[in-house]
Amino acid sequence: MSTFLFIGLGNPGAEYAFTRHNVGFMVADRLQTGLAAPDFKLQRYGLVTEGTWKGHRIIVLKPSTYMNLSGQAVRYWMQQEKVPLERILVVTDDLALPFGKLRMRTKGSAGGHNGLKNIQELLVTDEYHRLRFGIGEDFGTGKQVDYVLGKFTPLQITQISEKIEKAARAMLDFAFLGAERAMNANNTN
Repeated sequence: MSTFLFIGLGNPGAEYAFTRHNVGFMVADRLQTGLAAPDFKLQRYGLVTEGTWKGHRIIVLKPSTYMNLSGQAVRYWMQQEKVPLERILVVTDDLALPFGKLRMRTKGSAGGHNGLKNIQELLVTDEYHRLRFGIGEDFGTGKQVDYVLGKFTPLQITQISEKIEKAARAMLDFAFLGAERAMNANNTN
C-alpha cells in the first residue's frame, strides 16, 4: 500500500476560517469526509487525519504553522511518514487563476505565494506537486492582503461547495491515476 501526503494550506484560527487564503484547509476538510477518515487530531505542526482510497493510504495535513511557515509541517510529515516527494500534493489558493479554476502542476515557481515559497526553501526543490485553486484577483491597488484574507462573495459561496468537491476529487485522482493523468483529467480551461 503506497502512502500519499496531501497538504491543504491555510492559517489556523477562527478569524481565518472560510477566507480565500484558507481554501486549502477547505479542500482538506472535504478530503477527510470523502475518505470517511477520523476527525483531524492536533499533532506536531498540524491537524492530521488519514484514510484509504483504492488501496492507497492517504494522510491529510492542515499545517498549524501559519501559511508562511508551511514548509516546516510538510518536511516534518514527509520525514515522519517516509513519504517520497513524488507522493505529496499541496493544495493552495492562487490569485492568478479565476475563481474555482484548478491547475495541477508537478513543479514550478512559488508565484509569489509565501506558503509555497517556504515549502520550496525547506524541501530545497520546486519539483513537488501542487494543486492551485483559483480565487481570482478582484481587488484594487494595495488591497491584495485584504482580498486574500477576506471572505468569498455571496455568489462564490453558492458555488464553493462544488468547486471544493472537484478539487478533492482531483487530489484523489492524483493518488489513483498518477500525476500526468490527474492533470489531464482535472486541469480546467
